[in-house]
Amino acid sequence: MAELVEFRVPAGSAQTLLVWGLEPEPGLEHSLFSAFSRFGPLHSVRARRNAAVAGPGYCAVIKFYSAGDASRAQRACDGQRLFQKSPLKVCVCTKQKGFQQKVLALSSNKCRELANHYLGFNGWSSRIITLQNVSGFGGENEELGRTLPVKYVCAVEVTLPKHGVRTRGVALAEADMGSSAGSLELLAAASRVQKLAAGRALANAFQKILLVVLENGKVAVEYNSSQEEPTDCLTEEELKGLVQVNELSLEQFDLEEEVLSDLSFDDEPGDAI
Repeated sequence: MAELVEFRVPAGSAQTLLVWGLEPEPGLEHSLFSAFSRFGPLHSVRARRNAAVAGPGYCAVIKFYSAGDASRAQRACDGQRLFQKSPLKVCVCTKQKGFQQKVLALSSNKCRELANHYLGFNGWSSRIITLQNVSGFGGENEELGRTLPVKYVCAVEVTLPKHGVRTRGVALAEADMGSSAGSLELLAAASRVQKLAAGRALANAFQKILLVVLENGKVAVEYNSSQEEPTDCLTEEELKGLVQVNELSLEQFDLEEEVLSDLSFDDEPGDAI
């Protein structure tokens, strides 16, 4: 049976494993990641000390992108010692209560990891269509003695050549600067905001891609038309010509936090951002 995998933070109970009986050790989360990632890509591994009523030891929550991968991992690991002396108790979460209900888009770094796993490093590419400084637009009043916010808008295109799929993402990022900010601070803020805008635009483009994972392990790709935006119908020239932010209809979407150190502009055109 085929399974749909989206570029979103997994929120379903079937994608979540609960692990009990963990012994305290240095690098516990790393050991868990190594043991469970062999069944499929993981979104997160979180270990914590047991509540006082549960006795000594640790427990963990492991989130897979695929419910099928989570099920295979549960069957293979439940009752096994894995990396410690005593056996572990592993079960699939059966209740939604206490888990995040609001679905978040993946950060750009997580999008890259998921795409690389299912599509291969050469199975996709991205490029920046336009990255524009729009700090002077939006009706801010410079006479108030405050420095204008640093704002950049970015449009990114993601291409999956083997599947004939091409998507776009547009995003805005900004940072408020105080009136006492110096030129070096403004330059650093501009660089940071550019990276955030590019990362958010890449994540936005990946929201329009659905991965269809077949039982034999092969992957098909579908375009998620429900995520289509008005800017998707514009030509590149039209996108580049939209300088004023209020001319863009930017769909707001909830995104997990970007890690700036994971974002880079050093790639050649056509390579991943």
